Amino acid sequence: MCRFGLFATRGGLSRPSTRPVVGRRRGERREHADPASGQAGGDRDSRRTDARPSRSAPASVFGLRSVAGQAFVWQLVVLLLLAAIAIVALVLKTTNDAQNDARHKALAVAAGFAHGPGLVQALQSPDPTAVLEPLTLAAQKGSGVDFVDVLSVDGIRYTDPLPSLIGQRAQGDIGRAAAGQSFTEIFKGFPQTAVRALVPIEDAHGKVVGLVATGVQTTDVTATVNRQLPVLFGAAAGAVVLAAGGAVLVSRHLRRQTHGLGPVEMTRMYEHHDAVLHSVREGVLILDADQRLVLANDEAQHLLGLRPDAEGLPLDQLGLEPGIAGLLASGRTVTDEVQPVGGRLLAVNLRPTAVHSGPAGFVATLRDTTELLAVADRADEARERLTLLYDAATRIGTTLDVTTTAQELADVAVPRLADLVSVNLLEDLLSGNDPAPGPLAGAALRRMANRSVHEGAPEAVVQVGEVANYTDDSPQARCLATGRSELYQAEDPSVGAWLAQDPARSAVSRRYGLHSWMEVPVIARGTTLGVVDFVRSRRPEPFQADDLRVAEELVARAAVCLDNARRFTREHTTAMALQHSLLPRRLPEQSAVDAAFRYLPADPRLGVGGDWFDVIPLSGARVALVVGDVVGHGIQASATMGQLRSAVRTLADADLAPDELLTQLDDLVLGMAADSGTDGASGAGGTEGTNAADPPAVADVGATCLYAVYDPVSGRCCLARAGHPAPVVVHPDGTTGLLELPAAPPLGVGGFPFEAVETELPEGSLLALYTDGLVETRRRPMDTGLEELRRALTTPDSPLETLCDQIVETLLPDGPADDDAALLLARVRRLDPRRIATWEVPADPAAVAGVRADAVRRLSAWGVEEDAFVTELIISELVTNAVKYGRAPIQLRLILAPPLRGPAGAPVRTLICEVSDSSGTAPHLRRARVFDEGGRGLLLVAQLTQRWGTRQTVNGKIIWCEQSLPNEM
Repeated sequence: MCRFGLFATRGGLSRPSTRPVVGRRRGERREHADPASGQAGGDRDSRRTDARPSRSAPASVFGLRSVAGQAFVWQLVVLLLLAAIAIVALVLKTTNDAQNDARHKALAVAAGFAHGPGLVQALQSPDPTAVLEPLTLAAQKGSGVDFVDVLSVDGIRYTDPLPSLIGQRAQGDIGRAAAGQSFTEIFKGFPQTAVRALVPIEDAHGKVVGLVATGVQTTDVTATVNRQLPVLFGAAAGAVVLAAGGAVLVSRHLRRQTHGLGPVEMTRMYEHHDAVLHSVREGVLILDADQRLVLANDEAQHLLGLRPDAEGLPLDQLGLEPGIAGLLASGRTVTDEVQPVGGRLLAVNLRPTAVHSGPAGFVATLRDTTELLAVADRADEARERLTLLYDAATRIGTTLDVTTTAQELADVAVPRLADLVSVNLLEDLLSGNDPAPGPLAGAALRRMANRSVHEGAPEAVVQVGEVANYTDDSPQARCLATGRSELYQAEDPSVGAWLAQDPARSAVSRRYGLHSWMEVPVIARGTTLGVVDFVRSRRPEPFQADDLRVAEELVARAAVCLDNARRFTREHTTAMALQHSLLPRRLPEQSAVDAAFRYLPADPRLGVGGDWFDVIPLSGARVALVVGDVVGHGIQASATMGQLRSAVRTLADADLAPDELLTQLDDLVLGMAADSGTDGASGAGGTEGTNAADPPAVADVGATCLYAVYDPVSGRCCLARAGHPAPVVVHPDGTTGLLELPAAPPLGVGGFPFEAVETELPEGSLLALYTDGLVETRRRPMDTGLEELRRALTTPDSPLETLCDQIVETLLPDGPADDDAALLLARVRRLDPRRIATWEVPADPAAVAGVRADAVRRLSAWGVEEDAFVTELIISELVTNAVKYGRAPIQLRLILAPPLRGPAGAPVRTLICEVSDSSGTAPHLRRARVFDEGGRGLLLVAQLTQRWGTRQTVNGKIIWCEQSLPNEM
């Protein structure tokens, strides 16, 4: 900027006069010639002419007849010839300078306009012509060029001074400019010469999106020089001498004034000076050391509102606003400091000019950033919306709970989008019913979440959990009916009518200043789930279309999460109900053990598990204890668990030994796996024999199981396991330990035998059966969990319910997270030997009567002689069949079990009758025909007893029956 000081004089700045452009006519041009084709690019329908006055001098005529006069005439002719040559040279130089001026000016204006703010956005607008036409006309008028056109990359005119040319293709080297090169070109043709500059318009990525064409028209003018001849040769010679001397003096003076700059530098500096003064779209102010205005270009005068004669005035007389005046008077170096001036925001840069020995003072540049600030504000708003949507993606749907998901949606939107957000879902939907697809008519809505800028959301008329019925003309009902989002204002008649129907809602609206609403339907997978209310009260600006789009995006994301949570809740509730229906709600009362249990489901997100337990009464006062764990989670695992539990109970009724029962159960699991398309328990077995190209399995079927049978008569317990942890036994003296059971693979693997172990348990011993979810977690290995379980069982005399709670609190204080946990505690009992009677029966029919009589006497001793007749018939039939069809040794055993509570609540005693022999043939119940002599014995037994059956033993079989004795002892 130092070069601007070269024109300064003592009285201020002297601007160089603008050189006349030869033949230039403002507002008129012709297209330039195409260098490649040589064709003229102009397509004007009319020629515009504007006569320009030329300089002339008055002519003098001398009539001299003397020799001196003739000599004078001769010298005058020579001088005139020299003058003519000088005029021709002057004309040629002026023409060349005019073309150079036109080139630089056109290029400077085109470059300045092409880099103007907002030009790329204008080209990308729906109607570029409407946006750019006023800008190009203003630029043409302010810069002094004859035309400023904006072209597409293909050369199609968006703007032109002649409307008829808009939309037509301009001629010339368009491809060169489209390739990103700025250049000027000259067209020589009728009627005038035109100079055009083409500059590409590039976006932020450097891509050419348009072109700017500016031009200055020139014509050849023949300068008429009125010649004045000196009267005397001496005057002519003196004129030459004086001209030469004056030329020397002027040259020296100009040399001092221009600091030795040559013509090229002076021309370039003039072009820059002229561009700064008139073409640059950035304000420039130059102040001298006394804070007087030295220079103010057109843009600075426009931005600051300076009057035309402001140059030379002190800074405090320019009429500037205090802020910008104080900044300029400070003289400090600043960069892009924003100052409000006349409703604009100007970015001010202030630098000293006393650098490199230049004149003292300051130069300030001013840039209008008002429009850029608005764009920046819109960009900030867009960035905030994107941040809001990003936060919604990370914060909504963290759980599979409908209420939590609804509250997360409300928490994200307040206060960044609305001052109050209410989430309402259909009541039928939350009840478990599937809503109808598509928009809905008026329906009851349950408030799932409220969030407000006020603590406790006092402006929410409906509280969380309450059900509200909205009328058909309410915004919520209309939103549900149309399935579209709506914007409402407090002054809308529909809103006024709606508020008038509910005085409480109207009063709250007035009290808190609710003025703007957005109603957005909650739609997921084509199904309407509810509606979300967005309300503003504290923020004064109403909702706009952009806010509605953001709200729709928020609700759309939340709708999928809500639907997933709803589906999960329904499925989980269904699965839990199925699981609970398949598990025992209470343990059956029996005389062999005292039992208690705990079942703890895992994290609901994993689905229901397949853990199960059971206590099954068996014949002979025995009891079966079962604990199992199905692989996987979900309804499939729960259904598999139900099948296995039913199968175990069925097989237990057949009085199978533990190892035989597990073998039968293993075959059943293999059959279930085959039916479901799998090869067995993928979690416990291998995948050997599978084909990688096979379709994925429908379900993995596999399980672990522990089966134990305890006999209270002998005190012996027989156990077998299939991939399940061994039970913990606590002896009456308090010592604990794991029962050593042979290891076996889980059910569903197949091909491996199961081995049972029999052990004697003292009366009062405690058995702890459990699943791995109780003792093993991600943070705790099974060995550590087993040790903690053993320590928790060191007080075996505690009540079983209390002991269960202590174990759960010790091992799973926060509940299971990864897997279900089941615990079954059983304290064993022994039957009173005095209530057990055994007789060895000879293989002789005559011995039946004696055995029957002995049994009746024992019943009398037990005090149940009133039922002796029925018992006598049963013993007679069973013993007779054993003698007749069985093999010795034959044994009769009667067991009077302790009284148990019956269905009606009264105590009921059970008399168990068992007849054993060494034959493996089991009798079958059949209905005898009229003339059959036999076949009615077992039918009679079945009619007189509550239960009967046959169980195989190592040496034969046992036929047993149970007879209820309702009378109290």
